[in-house]
Amino acid sequence: MTILAAKIRVEKLSAWYGTKLAIEDINLELEEHAVSGIIGPSGCGKSTLIRCLNRMHETIPKARVEGKVHLDQDDIYELPAVSVRRRIGMVFQKPNPFPTMSIYDNVAAGLRLNGERDRDKLDAAVLASLKQAALWDEVKDSLDKSGASLSGGQQQRLCIARALAVKPEVVLMDEPCSALDPIATAKIEDLIFDLKKDYTVVIVTHNMQQAARVAETTAFMYLGHVIEVGATRELFERPKETLTESYITGRFG
Repeated sequence: MTILAAKIRVEKLSAWYGTKLAIEDINLELEEHAVSGIIGPSGCGKSTLIRCLNRMHETIPKARVEGKVHLDQDDIYELPAVSVRRRIGMVFQKPNPFPTMSIYDNVAAGLRLNGERDRDKLDAAVLASLKQAALWDEVKDSLDKSGASLSGGQQQRLCIARALAVKPEVVLMDEPCSALDPIATAKIEDLIFDLKKDYTVVIVTHNMQQAARVAETTAFMYLGHVIEVGATRELFERPKETLTESYITGRFG
């Protein structure tokens, strides 16, 4: 496996909700232009970890973080949160298009929030983002329809297009297929595979087969700790840690 440069470096990261410690002393490198998977049982801290990677964690009352997250050379906790979220986009578990907005306006929302008013530039960005999200052919004749009128899988691809429109460097995906049927899931997985050409992708999934299909490297988490990280195939076929092997073989989960 070619070792690629780390786009994100997590150093001694811990996070709390009030007094509850959710993740502890996490060290992790996420490669540029690759898909990194994060697996582990429910409640192990997977979602908390990726929410710390674009400062979404701090939007929760009484939540706090210690440690460092480097995006290239920058410590994201020393930058304005808005600029961090522009560079590190997020796609959530449940598709969440803005229901009162058209498909076009959903994709353009982030650009407008950043002050873009030029219609030609908005048009070009909407077209490019919908194409990147493999949705353009399905919606090109109905851009003025509500984003909520789309199927679940289309809504999730619309949310991906919305994240891509502001040209982030990293796309975080928190269980992006858990609410979708197998056909919609396959489309999202194909899309994830294509996106790594232009983006660094991090996907949290409870579905080990999905991690095996889309991720070059995978981290296994348990009770707030990263237990093992490795090339995905290696991790699944020859895990080094007993806990990892027990999880992968279905002894707990």
